[in-house]
Amino acid sequence: METTLKGTEVTVRIGPELPTVIIGEKINPTGRKWLTKKLTEGNLEILRGEATQQLEDGAAVLDVNVGAASVNEADLLPRAVKIIQDTVGVPLCIDTADKVALEAALKVYQGKPLINSVNGEEKNLEVVLPLVAEYGAAVIGLTMDDDGIPKQAEKRLEIAEKIVQRAESLGIPREDVLIDCLALTVSAEPDAALITLETIELVRKELGVNQALGHSNVSFGLPDREVINRVALGMVIRAGVNAPIVNAAEAKQSILAADLLLGRDQYAMNYIKYYRAHKQ
Repeated sequence: METTLKGTEVTVRIGPELPTVIIGEKINPTGRKWLTKKLTEGNLEILRGEATQQLEDGAAVLDVNVGAASVNEADLLPRAVKIIQDTVGVPLCIDTADKVALEAALKVYQGKPLINSVNGEEKNLEVVLPLVAEYGAAVIGLTMDDDGIPKQAEKRLEIAEKIVQRAESLGIPREDVLIDCLALTVSAEPDAALITLETIELVRKELGVNQALGHSNVSFGLPDREVINRVALGMVIRAGVNAPIVNAAEAKQSILAADLLLGRDQYAMNYIKYYRAHKQ
C-alpha cells in the first residue's frame, strides 16, 4: 500500500517496503519564541530558509504550522504555503486545527498535500474528512476520540479503524490515510512507549495503512532526550511507522541506519551517499 504526495516539483511515495520518509517538523512555532515573534509580525520570509535547511538535513515532506497566539491562521497559513511552495518543490503537510485556515491553505496548494490531522471525534471527522475528499488530499488520523487517548492498544486500533472506514465512505482511498498511534511521555506513563509500539503493530497487521508519528513526546521532561528519541525511532520504524514527524537534522542518521538494517537500503547506497555528503 503506497501513499503518494505531490509538491510543485517532487512526488513522494510512502510505503512499507520503501525507505522511511521524513516529515520535517521545524516550521512550527511551538517552543520556538523567535519564530512565534516573526509570525506575529507577519514576517514569513524566514520560512524560506527554514524550508531549505530542512531539505538539506534530509526531510522529504515539510509540516507547516503557523498556529501562535495573536496570529490569524486563516490569513497566515495560505500565505505560508505559497511562500514555501515558491521556495521548495516538495510536498507539504498542512498542520492546523482551524477549519477556515485549512480550507484557505488547500485552495492555494499546488499538488497533493498531507493534512495534519483528523481524529476520531465526531465533530472533527465531520469537518476534516469532507475537505480531504474535496481537495484530493491525504490525511493523518490520530488515535484519539471524544473520550481522549485510550491507554489500551486495542482501543486505539478501534479508533484507527473508525477513521479509515469513515474516510472510505467518503471516497477517500485507504492508502490516503496515515495513522498516528500517538507517542506519550514515558516519564509520566511508564508503559506509554510499549502501548504505542503495540498499537503500531496492530494497525500494520489489521489495517495495512502507512503510519506517521510525532514521536518526540516520548522523551519529554527527561535529560538527554536525543538519546531516547534515537532509540525510539528505530523501534517505531521496525513496528510499522514509515513517515515520522521529526527534526531531520537530529533524526536522519538514525533513520538511515534503521532502513539499512531492515533491508530497505539496497547495498547501503542511501547510507553511504549521506555519509559522503555530510562527513567528509
